Amino acid sequence: MDLYPWIVFTHVAAAFLFVMGHGASMWTSDQIRRERDPARIRVLLELSSRSLGLVYGSLIILLIAGITAGIMGNWFSKGWIWAAIVVLVAIIVLMYGLASRYYGRVREAVGLRGYQTPKDAPDPTPVSPEELALLVDSRRPDVIGLVGVIGLLILLWLMMFKPF
Repeated sequence: MDLYPWIVFTHVAAAFLFVMGHGASMWTSDQIRRERDPARIRVLLELSSRSLGLVYGSLIILLIAGITAGIMGNWFSKGWIWAAIVVLVAIIVLMYGLASRYYGRVREAVGLRGYQTPKDAPDPTPVSPEELALLVDSRRPDVIGLVGVIGLLILLWLMMFKPF
């Protein structure tokens, strides 16, 4: 039995799950910009946080299946797979750098602990409505989304057309 098609299937299925998980975060980031009620922003942030298990779990499966398919298909002798790996790493680094700091500030602005807040630190004090409005009016979510969409399209192009 040829396992290669099943490995590719697993890779593609994990990619779909990864995008689905990110879809929740993308949608909530758009909704946060429209909100001014700190309680509603907290709920949206928690919804986005809960999607991260699917995002990271599917990313691990995507990577393992992709590397396995690359080995099985002898694709590592081609340039497109190396370019795809570089693009994926660049997307991860850019999106993490852009999103983690910004959403950490938003979390703290509505009184939620940031992911990098020390465990023994006190809970943050919510900011004024004016400060919150300035923070959530940021175009940062658009930049994060643009990086993700353009990166995804480049990855799809590399995998579908294998140009080099």
